[in-house]
Amino acid sequence: MRKSSIRRTCAALAAVTSLALAATACGGTTKEDVKDEGGKAAAAGKADPNAATKKGLTVGFLPKQVNNPYFTVADKGGEKALKELGSSYKEVGTSSGTDTAGQVSYVNTLTQQQVDAIAVSAQDPGALCTALKQAMKNDIKIVTYDSDTDPECRNAFISQASADDIGRTQVQQLAEQIGNKGEIAILSAAQTATNQNAWIEIMKDELKDPKYKDIKLVKVAYGDDDAQKSFQQTQGLLQEHPNLKGIISPTTVGIKAAAQYLSGSKYKGQVKLTGLGTPNDMRKYVKNGTVEAFELWDPAKLGELAARTAVALASGQITGKEGETFEAGALGEYTVGKDGVINLGKPTVFTADNVDQYDF
Repeated sequence: MRKSSIRRTCAALAAVTSLALAATACGGTTKEDVKDEGGKAAAAGKADPNAATKKGLTVGFLPKQVNNPYFTVADKGGEKALKELGSSYKEVGTSSGTDTAGQVSYVNTLTQQQVDAIAVSAQDPGALCTALKQAMKNDIKIVTYDSDTDPECRNAFISQASADDIGRTQVQQLAEQIGNKGEIAILSAAQTATNQNAWIEIMKDELKDPKYKDIKLVKVAYGDDDAQKSFQQTQGLLQEHPNLKGIISPTTVGIKAAAQYLSGSKYKGQVKLTGLGTPNDMRKYVKNGTVEAFELWDPAKLGELAARTAVALASGQITGKEGETFEAGALGEYTVGKDGVINLGKPTVFTADNVDQYDF
């Protein structure tokens, strides 16, 4: 069946049945179908950097978790960019940060709705692949942001910063705060989170440096980007490891929950905390002495770059191959790196000296 026929069939199904049923009917490919055709669709075409920027496109944003303050800011950055570019924005997603089946369902729905591009923060690197490759077969451009899929399942990945920078700087911050000595723990999001796992591996590698010989990583805990569970995990870490000197939480939900627990406990100021957080979430904990320093990139710019990359892909200005360049508005020029990775830039460190200068 030709692609145009498939799309007409899907649209007709949507008119007479539920979106869920239509998505199932139009997303029923086998693994062999995806293997044979999905990758070819992603690689097809040649970049034309001088191609006109298309208007009237629709880009669907699928964050790892809706109503998460971090993704709200990121997606609004995408929405603003798309408005400037003359295209349309829509956001869908699950309320849980670990509902991979829900993410798959939303990818299928966006495919059935014939959007021009999807920007997705993946809860799991492989779970979305079949659905995303089906979307690519239907000429939908796929951009991952914040958390990646397997590279063959998308056209480009917008990385917050290099994984190396993010992983190593968090260890360096905490080591300095605890005097390069003592037990530490990591409070992560979900066990399947691509970005979290990449950063944690780099943290472990950084800790192999002889200068950290007196620092011991005693546990990696998982709060699933759920505030209550992250709070409880922090409490559990301190009960299980009474000599704990510091915690790294590379997730905005986790670091806020950990700070909340520490600030109301006897450990305030004694157990150091760093990681990735937003200034608005962490400001009071910096000012009350619970946290000395933490870091993050500007999530609004991350969402903006995801949107501009999606439009550049849909306009044929780039295909996602290494070495291609494109203009991203006020963000400047970007170059596609290895495996289609595009780095936003270096993270910013927030302390009492500068936290009031930011509002996100």
